[in-house]
Amino acid sequence: MCIEGGVRVRFDGERSRFMALFSSLASIAAFVLAVASAGHALLLKRDPRAALAWIAVCVLIPFVGPLLYFLFGINRVKTKAKKLRPDDRKSFPPFPERNDADELARSLIRTGEGLAEFINTAAAVTKRPLVAGNRVDFYHNGEGVYPAMIETIESATRSLFLTTYIFETNRTGRRFIAALGDAVRRGVDVRVILDGFGEYYSCPRAGTLLKKEGVRVGRFIPPRLLVIPALHINLRNHRKLMIADGTVGFAGGMNIGDRHLAENLGNSDRVVDMHFRIDGPVVATLEEVFLDDWAFVTGRYEPGSDIQPEPEGDAVCRVITDGPNEDLDKLAMVLIGAVTAAKKSVTIMTPYFIPPRELMAVLQAASLRGIRVLIVLPEQNNLPPVNWATRNMLWELLRWGVEVYYQPPPFVHTKIFMIDDHYLHIGSANIDPRSLRLNFELAVEVYDATLAGRLAEHVEQVRRRSRQVTLEDMDSRSFPARVRDSLAWLLSPYL
Repeated sequence: MCIEGGVRVRFDGERSRFMALFSSLASIAAFVLAVASAGHALLLKRDPRAALAWIAVCVLIPFVGPLLYFLFGINRVKTKAKKLRPDDRKSFPPFPERNDADELARSLIRTGEGLAEFINTAAAVTKRPLVAGNRVDFYHNGEGVYPAMIETIESATRSLFLTTYIFETNRTGRRFIAALGDAVRRGVDVRVILDGFGEYYSCPRAGTLLKKEGVRVGRFIPPRLLVIPALHINLRNHRKLMIADGTVGFAGGMNIGDRHLAENLGNSDRVVDMHFRIDGPVVATLEEVFLDDWAFVTGRYEPGSDIQPEPEGDAVCRVITDGPNEDLDKLAMVLIGAVTAAKKSVTIMTPYFIPPRELMAVLQAASLRGIRVLIVLPEQNNLPPVNWATRNMLWELLRWGVEVYYQPPPFVHTKIFMIDDHYLHIGSANIDPRSLRLNFELAVEVYDATLAGRLAEHVEQVRRRSRQVTLEDMDSRSFPARVRDSLAWLLSPYL
C-alpha cells in the first residue's frame, strides 16, 4: 500500500506539474495569438469600428476570437484577387493627358465648372481616357434588347464576345445558344465568359450546352471544394457585356433569361430592366476589357478583332472597370466625386442601395446645398434582406431632404446614375458593398445631354407612379421590423 501510495503521489505530482506547464503554455499561446491577430486588425483594417470590434473579439475570447478573425476578418478577397488577376490598368498611362474628348465633354456641360473639372478627377482615378464620337441607346426589358442582340449575333462576320453573370437555359437562353452556335459554324470567332457561380442558376448549365455547339467557353473562378468557399462566393464577375466585330457593344445590368421578359404578365419571376447599345470608338475599350477577362479565365492572351470603330455619334464615353484586385475603390470614388460636383440634380435608380458612408455623406451634403437628390428603388425586392438593410438607413437621407420613391412591382433591376442631366453611368454595378467592394464590375461614363434627357424623362415617368417614402414611414415601423432591419444592415457587407 505504501508503494502504491507513493506511486500515486508521484503520479499526481507529475500530473499537476504537467497541467501547470500546459496551462502556462496555453496562456502564452493565447496571449501571442491575441496580440498577433489584434495587431493585424489594428494595422490593416480601414474602418475604425471594424478594427475595434475585431480587436475586442481577439482579446476577450481566447483562441476562438483569433480563429474567427482568421476565418472571417482577414480580407483574403482582395489579396487573392490581386494574385489571380493583374492590374488591368497597366496598359494606360498613370495620368492620361488631356485630349480632344476632354474638351468636347466640357463643351457638353452647361452647368458650370464643377462637373467639368470632375473630368480630371475621373481620369486620375480610372487611368483611362475619354473617347469621343459614340452613340448610346437603350432598350426596355428582354423584349426590347434580346431581338437586337440576337440580330447582332446573326450578322457578326468576324468576332462575337459575350460575358454574363447569369445565362439561363430556358427558352430565351437556348435562343442565344443556338444563335452563337450558328455563328461558330459561319466561321465567327465566338467566345463566352460565364461566371463560375452564376452559371449554376440553371440546369443544365449554359456552358455545357454552349460547348456542344462548338462555342469556346471560359468559366470565371468556378467553385472548388478544396478552397475556402468565401473566396469563390465573393470573387464574382458581375459584368454583362457583348461585342460584335469590334464595332457594336451591348452593356448594362441585364442577364440572359426568361426572367427579363417583363411584358409576360404570367411570368411570376419577371424582372423589369434596361440595357444599352454602344456604337463608336469606345467599343474598342470594351473589347479590351473582354480580352483581359478571357486571358484571365483561360490563362492565355488571344487577340480580338483588331478593328478601330468609326465615330457614330456625339456621346463622349469612358469605360470604368472595378473589382477587389484594385488598390482604389475606383467606382465608389468616381460616384462620390460626381455627386460632389453636381450643380442641379443627382438621380439614382438602383435595385440594391446600401451606399458606403462616404457616399451617404456627399448625398446629404448635396441635398443641404440645394441640389435635388432623387433615389428610386424597387418596393418589391428579390433579396428581402437587402431591402431591410436599406430601410434601416433611409432615415439618414430623408432627414436632410433627399427624395426617395418606391416603384411598384414587379421587381425593377434597372441601374441609372445621373448628374445634372448631362452626365450618367450605365453598367452592371449596384450601389451596395458587393458591387463596390467584392464583384468585378463594368460601368461606362457617358457625357450626352440628349441621352440623359431621355433617361431623365423615363425616371420622371416612373416617379409619378411610385410611392414616396417619408420620414414618418421610417419612424412608424414596428419594433420587430426595426430589429429585423437593423440586423440586416449589420450583416449588409456579407449580403
